[in-house]
Amino acid sequence: MTARSGTALFDGPPIAVIGNGPVGQTTALLLARWGIPVLLLDQRPARDVVGSKSICQQRDVLDIWASVGAERIAREGLAWTTARTFYRDRELFSWSFVDPGRSALPACVNISQSRTEAILDDCIAAQPLIDLRWGHEVTGISQDDTGVTLTSDTGTLQVVYAVLCAGARAETLRQQLGVTFEGESFDDRFLICDIRADLPGWENERRFYFDPVWNPDRQVLIHPCPDSTYRIDWQVPEDFDAEAERADGRLDARIRQIVGDRPYEIVWQSVYRFQSRCADRMRVGRVLLAGDCAHLYAPFGARGLNSGVPDAENAAWKLAFVLHGWAPVELLETYHLERHAAALENLDVTSATMRFLVPPDAAHWSRRRALLDAALADPAKVADVDSGRFAEPFWYVDSPLTTADATRPFGGRPPRGQLPPPGPGIVVPDAPVTGGGRLRELVRDGLLLLTTDGTQTAVSAEGVDAAGLAATIAAATCAPHRVVSLTDLGLDNTVVGARPGEAWLIRPDGHVSAVLTDLSPESVRTAVRRTLSAGRMPAEL
Repeated sequence: MTARSGTALFDGPPIAVIGNGPVGQTTALLLARWGIPVLLLDQRPARDVVGSKSICQQRDVLDIWASVGAERIAREGLAWTTARTFYRDRELFSWSFVDPGRSALPACVNISQSRTEAILDDCIAAQPLIDLRWGHEVTGISQDDTGVTLTSDTGTLQVVYAVLCAGARAETLRQQLGVTFEGESFDDRFLICDIRADLPGWENERRFYFDPVWNPDRQVLIHPCPDSTYRIDWQVPEDFDAEAERADGRLDARIRQIVGDRPYEIVWQSVYRFQSRCADRMRVGRVLLAGDCAHLYAPFGARGLNSGVPDAENAAWKLAFVLHGWAPVELLETYHLERHAAALENLDVTSATMRFLVPPDAAHWSRRRALLDAALADPAKVADVDSGRFAEPFWYVDSPLTTADATRPFGGRPPRGQLPPPGPGIVVPDAPVTGGGRLRELVRDGLLLLTTDGTQTAVSAEGVDAAGLAATIAAATCAPHRVVSLTDLGLDNTVVGARPGEAWLIRPDGHVSAVLTDLSPESVRTAVRRTLSAGRMPAEL
């Protein structure tokens, strides 16, 4: 069904992926997995290994990387389980990850972006369908009904589609596509240091401090990383001078206020000013925008790369289905509809966090101090303290590809650290299955119809046998598909939150597209066609 061996299944021009950071790497690997040849372009002469950068990778992103052979990211990363938030010298609250299934993957790992990129580079080197070209700066992009023309410093290239993963600075290409990138920059700056030190008891916890005595009226965030390394983020004034602090010993004093008299080594340091921005379009004809090229968030909550990698997966399976003739071209518009909605959700969450961390005026500062003071004595106030809501998979409950279930209404954004109950639009929980492997691994090769206890009775009542479900799907699409029962997988209904007699239709990215209780051929065909965009779509399409 897929090209895990590197065999091309699409006889045509390649897809160009512009930008060889983690989002571009993931996009290229996923497309190649579907048998699509890829031209992977980057303007840099080679990989630049600099600092920790994006370090927090959540379970669903680790799952995507595992599907392209990058399981080492999960194995090498440091798994942390608890997030603690302090006000001055007292702990306000903590939360831990909730796993609705029984995934073998950790809820989250911390690993430097450079190490993630190195592991993905190894996977790319082993994939013959990916033609990687360093030193190719794309300066122009145009398109017609047949393909995309890229202009670079080495000439022109003709491709069938392009995925733009060129990062926040791809302003020239965004402008050529007519895409705006509105948003804001925050005045306060953040000093980031990777240090190597021995800090017993801190190895598996993320720590966030409001107004500690050693950084008054500002915040400090501390993340553990592999090899006894810790990432420390200090909020600092706009006029902060990193070189002056290092020269006169103030930087050493900052670090010692956290680590004490222990020996330490500075591995990397940098100063950032964060931005919140979102492209107004994530699809322009044959060009899709992904990752930082399409959205920028403040890092509190780790929603940058944890949103960019799902962009890559959403783009890859839809491009593959269209190119293979398994779905109509209208499916590509749902890339914009789904991932732009996810971008706006992330923007809303992270912007609210930044307004709390960096109040815009004196009145907001006063209210924040009053809330933090009150939360020390009143646990009910804790819910209003915002130290960053950690990344979670977006829920496609309003997508045109999703068939709603009135018995499973979406309850909105769930409590901190939790996920919504499984159902249409939500990622199916993971769990180990009989014979080895995981449930999520089964969804990556096409459409999966997951039958539950009692489905056989329901199918028989409709006048077809269980094997007939596969034939019904085949009549609706030529896309790869399979019908699997939870019982055969060694799972019961509660793992996914199913009820007896239901069948769950799951997309190649693990999102549930429909929960079927009417298992007649017409009902199954309708759900399948809607999943592949032949159902309700915006009028302009």
